[in-house]
Amino acid sequence: MIHELVLATRNRHKAEELSALLSDLGIRIRTIDEFPDAPDVVEDGSTCEANAVKKARAIAEATGLPAVADDTGLEVDALGGRPGVYAARYAGEHVTYEENWRKLLKELAHVPQERRTARFLTVATLALPGNGVQVARGILEGEIAEKPIGDHGFGYDPVFFVPELGKTLAELTPEEKNRVSHRAKAFAQVRNMLITQAVHVQ
Repeated sequence: MIHELVLATRNRHKAEELSALLSDLGIRIRTIDEFPDAPDVVEDGSTCEANAVKKARAIAEATGLPAVADDTGLEVDALGGRPGVYAARYAGEHVTYEENWRKLLKELAHVPQERRTARFLTVATLALPGNGVQVARGILEGEIAEKPIGDHGFGYDPVFFVPELGKTLAELTPEEKNRVSHRAKAFAQVRNMLITQAVHVQ
């Protein structure tokens, strides 16, 4: 039985979302900050899966506890799939969320709305110490808006428009976002992994 779980992220906003998605499982959710000796894992993989697997495995080994991690890419069709796995540092290292989405809007300035299709891909992973890593994926299709709308969320949420909802992700409450988002879809599968503990070695 899994009693404790470490979130392999130092992103406060992401940790809050993950905690909410897993909060009702009766598992003590811990963060990396509770483990001073936990390593800073360099996300140098060429895919979201590579980064997520690396983070979960490293933190599980360092803490001796099960760990979950995720990595999210943003694929914009008009940009040939960019920024992809580099979404978090699209405008450079150590930039703000706003700097990233402003660069994206600038690149799409002359692209008509019907060609601004995009998708978020989240790869979530669960690692058990000394065991394997199980992988889950969640995708959310949408469009890049022409201007930011909404005050909630983080990252590219103000400019990611979901046609079915008629809103950007930043216009949704945290509860609404956690019902429809790419991360919610991926972590719904992680929830099942935790419940069944059916971890397949990768």
